[in-house]
Amino acid sequence: MSSPAAVTAPAPPPAPIRPQRHPRFLRVLRLTVCAFDVVLINVAFFTAYLLRYEFGLGGNVADENFVEYVVYLPLQAGLTLTLLAVYHLGGIYSWPGRHSFLGELWDILLATSFGMTLLFAIVFLTRGFAYSRGLFLMAWFLTMALLIFVRLGTRLVLAVLRGRGIGVRRALVVGGEPLGMPVMHVLATEPGLGYRLAGFLDGAGADLGRFRCLGDLKDLPEVIREQQIDEVFVALPFASHPLIGEITEQCAREGANYRIVPDLFELSLGLSQVDVEDLRGIPVIGMREVTIQGTDLVLKRALDVVLAGAVLVIGSPLWLLISLGIKLTSPGSVFFVQTRAGKDGFLFQALKFRSMRVGAEEELALIQHLNEARGPIFKMRADPRITSIGRWLRRTSLDELPQLWNVLKGEMSLVGPRPPLPS
Repeated sequence: MSSPAAVTAPAPPPAPIRPQRHPRFLRVLRLTVCAFDVVLINVAFFTAYLLRYEFGLGGNVADENFVEYVVYLPLQAGLTLTLLAVYHLGGIYSWPGRHSFLGELWDILLATSFGMTLLFAIVFLTRGFAYSRGLFLMAWFLTMALLIFVRLGTRLVLAVLRGRGIGVRRALVVGGEPLGMPVMHVLATEPGLGYRLAGFLDGAGADLGRFRCLGDLKDLPEVIREQQIDEVFVALPFASHPLIGEITEQCAREGANYRIVPDLFELSLGLSQVDVEDLRGIPVIGMREVTIQGTDLVLKRALDVVLAGAVLVIGSPLWLLISLGIKLTSPGSVFFVQTRAGKDGFLFQALKFRSMRVGAEEELALIQHLNEARGPIFKMRADPRITSIGRWLRRTSLDELPQLWNVLKGEMSLVGPRPPLPS
């Protein structure tokens, strides 16, 4: 007599994946900025029309060449849709506050120039010269100027809100030394990024300086729930990469976003040399040619000169306000001049708005033991040498604006690595 077949207990259903936590105010802020962009693009175009046709900027318009504003309305609508699409595809709305002000500035200038050029080419290929070229140029300039000032205002609003704990995303780093440590330093010392570091997970179980160890890797789901973690940075060495799949799955189930920090150092690859390509949906990593040569170098230099010069002119009122604020709040020069190493080790004087009191460099030896960064760089979140307006300038990255003058002189570039100290 045969025994009855063994009954296998059904596997428990997988735990439901919780919706990821996206602060509502960030979604509202993105929609608000997008709505402002729509208004500003149309305001810029209408203002350009008035300047060209009503005030005769660029030369008086003959009666036979006069075009009513209503004729431009379809073109204005097309420009608005084109620029919004380009901004979206270019990641303009995928922040906020993840890049420096100069980086965001570059994105806006590049995206606006591309969108305007695209529409300009389409219109004049299909309609010839029925429309004013001067109007297009003025609309291009005004659109960039207005959008840049709105982004500046947005950064100021974000800085105030984050200073009050609003819109700050709680972050957790998975991994300690050596890869997790620099990630934690950046999150802790750069409040403008919008993160508040809760701590880290590591098998060693010991705190690293002021960074708290919240447990082992197996404690990840519990820590995410207890600490209300919004973003997890996975910073594990190359040997621990088999664990990443399980970690990211746990993050998804607990409703936390995750970002993976690649351990490219163990692969002996510099970050600037990594080239990621898409091979029919398969990401492949190779070596990139770092140097820019020939016509690419000429084009890059031309863009640096044109864009840096335009921003210097557009931002001149802001320069005056910042300079006045520095003078009224602390004695000393408006600018801070520091020797930096550029291409091929060339030494030059980099300019920044002064954010520390006079003599801060001489005081460095007295507080060197409080350094929160590793290596030759000194970073301290509550640095006592920083002035009141200097803290605001650093939070908004506006202290870097004078470096546009270094860009014009050819000592720096809008896109590229930050020139290091000679030390």
